[in-house]
Amino acid sequence: MNGLDVVGFGALNVDQLYMVNKIAHEDEESHIIGFKKSCGGSASNTIVGLSRLGLKTGFIGKISKDHEGKLLLGTLQKEGVDTNGLIVTDEGKSGKVVGFVDKKGQRALYVDPGVNDLIKIHEINKDYLLDLKVLHLSSFVGSSIEAQKSLLNQIPKDLIVSLDPGRIYAERGIDYLNIILKHTNIILLNQKELKHLTKKEESENLTEKKYKTLEEIKNKRLEEQTKVLLDRVDIVVVKLGDKGCYVSDGRESHYIKSFKTKCVDTTGAGDAFNAGFLYGFIKGRNLEESCKIGNLVATCCIGGFGALAGLPDISDLEVRLNSL
Repeated sequence: MNGLDVVGFGALNVDQLYMVNKIAHEDEESHIIGFKKSCGGSASNTIVGLSRLGLKTGFIGKISKDHEGKLLLGTLQKEGVDTNGLIVTDEGKSGKVVGFVDKKGQRALYVDPGVNDLIKIHEINKDYLLDLKVLHLSSFVGSSIEAQKSLLNQIPKDLIVSLDPGRIYAERGIDYLNIILKHTNIILLNQKELKHLTKKEESENLTEKKYKTLEEIKNKRLEEQTKVLLDRVDIVVVKLGDKGCYVSDGRESHYIKSFKTKCVDTTGAGDAFNAGFLYGFIKGRNLEESCKIGNLVATCCIGGFGALAGLPDISDLEVRLNSL
């Protein structure tokens, strides 16, 4: 028995982040004003966030025995994440992400997945999931989604599964993710991903006079899209950026405002929110309280450069929560 609280299963990447004066578009130029290398990957960022908050965490993923792989392994171990679920290979190269971040904290990312996309179900130790509370999934660029699907068909029935599909999975639609959603209890995604995943057509009644403002129409559309997912999962959390988030389990629904702060870099903000929400959920907090913790952890994250620099530890989080 591992006795872990949360295990992540997703891509592991070394993030090479360049601060630039602006994000260059086609036939444009910009210049670099800073650089930072750090470990990343959506589920990995969330797991590190949960580890800093005092939970017992582990990770399932694949790395090579190259410089990037050693950096990824060392970072997870330094952060207190159990790495017995990692698959280490002599072949190929570990995943990388090259990112460009402008002065407002907005970003553009380019993924080189490497061995992330070479995970096979027989490489995963199923015993690693015994005595576990939550399995948290994030996306792969390529075929490793098949390993996720196979694993979900073999997990204990009482294991809670959370999913951040990211843009990669969301764009493939509900039917493509049917097997994963069948086993998912909590889905955490942003508004654009919700739109891509549900592909919900705007209802005719959204133009009726009872919805007087554009904001009301947008909220109603979001709520209808959320209902599509609630036919398949228990809890839907929609991350709304600087507007906060929306959460529903079909019985209760809440809009929770964000906390104001200076944004340095949005990289990993959604993953940080996931960590805060799952922390609250595991600790028995209700939906609204869990979302507030998610917003708070995300606020801390965007105050630093890179996905991990701003993540709070449990003492910092408690101080911030007590000050609300």
